[in-house]
Amino acid sequence: MPEPRDTAVYTHGHHESVLRSHTWRTAANSAAYLVPSLRPHMRILDIGCGPGTITADLAELVPDGQVTGVDRVPEILGRARATAAGRGLTNIDFAVADVHALNYPDDTFCVVHAHQVLQHVGDPVRALREMKRVVRPGGIVAVRDADYAAMAWYPASDGLDAWLDLYRRVARANGGEPDAGRRLKAWARQAGFTDITATSGTWTFAMPEERAWWSGLWADRTLASAYADRARLGGHADDRELRAVAEAWREWGTRDDGWFSVLHGEILCRKEA
Repeated sequence: MPEPRDTAVYTHGHHESVLRSHTWRTAANSAAYLVPSLRPHMRILDIGCGPGTITADLAELVPDGQVTGVDRVPEILGRARATAAGRGLTNIDFAVADVHALNYPDDTFCVVHAHQVLQHVGDPVRALREMKRVVRPGGIVAVRDADYAAMAWYPASDGLDAWLDLYRRVARANGGEPDAGRRLKAWARQAGFTDITATSGTWTFAMPEERAWWSGLWADRTLASAYADRARLGGHADDRELRAVAEAWREWGTRDDGWFSVLHGEILCRKEA
């Protein structure tokens, strides 16, 4: 049964294979659409900060400002604090928070940022309304989410077709929307934004080391992460099917002509002054 609509469920969990990809993320490869709008003095809220690599980059980009990273999972914030401490950042702090009910006053932040968050929440429109509430007039809500149905790869693979079908079923059973990228603009309009700039961006994995890294983390995630547990417990796949999907990922990663692209929807929403 899907989760209640106001519940945020992170399908992947925080297995090492998941953090392997999260710690690769930077402002350059995951928030380039936002970076030109940043100014040194800004106060930023980074929602769903995970291990804090993007959060730390944002803090470096606003040296006279302050960045607050929040996540629903208290344990992951230890990793985020270690990331910030390792880079000597003092204009950064972290807290536990739920995007559906942020514990901050109205008009607090210059920028509210969320990367790969709305695809996992029960009510993305409510989440966007909360982001709008806590951003200052004239401030920006910046959101980026992948769109699984728009992911593309070569060569064709029945195993990767099975992976995509399985992942989308598991994510939707959790109350999420794996094809969130294409919906961001519509959700922002429903949340009351009128000044919306909608763009898209991609990650591409084609070089041998990129293919090995991307295919390896997805093979491991398919067998050992919270996503794998949810696939089994929800009756979406058994161990044999999961092993077949993992092997398909590893086989694709060895292909010299292999290419994989992840499409993301992006929105910059400016709150009316």
